[in-house]
Amino acid sequence: MAELLRFRADEPADHPGITVDAFLDQPDADAVRIEPGDDARALIPHLARLRLVEVNFPIFGDGRGYSSARILREAGYGGELRAVGDVLVDQIAALRRCGFDGFDPDQPLDPADTEIAFARWSAVYQPAADGRAPIWAARHGETA
Repeated sequence: MAELLRFRADEPADHPGITVDAFLDQPDADAVRIEPGDDARALIPHLARLRLVEVNFPIFGDGRGYSSARILREAGYGGELRAVGDVLVDQIAALRRCGFDGFDPDQPLDPADTEIAFARWSAVYQPAADGRAPIWAARHGETA
C-alpha cells in the first residue's frame, strides 16, 4: 500500500476494518470495510460507534463506493471515511466531494498531482457531501 493521505486532525485508526457482516455481529467493533455490493445503509444504526469506514475500490471503474460515501455522510457519519484500493489521482477530487477524507491507494499518489487535482475545478455543478454551493446556486446568491 502507498502512504495514507488524510484530511483529518484526529489520529488514524490503527487497525483495518472488518467486513460489514462481521461488524454487525461484533458490538465492540469500531472499523468496517465496505466492499462493492455491500449496502452502506446497514451501518446507519451504528454510526455513533464507527471510527473508520474503509470503502474498497477493487478497480478504478467501480463507482459504487461513491454512493456508499454519500449515503453515510448524509446520514450523519462524522468519522473517517477512507477510500482504499485502486484509487487514482483522477478520482480524488470527486471522492473528496462525496465525503472521503482519507485515501489509502494501492499505488502512491504524487503530491503535486494531488494538489493539481484538487485545484482543477473551482466551480461545481451539483450539491455533494463537501457542502460546496453549486455554480447555479452561487450565481443566484445562495450558499450551501
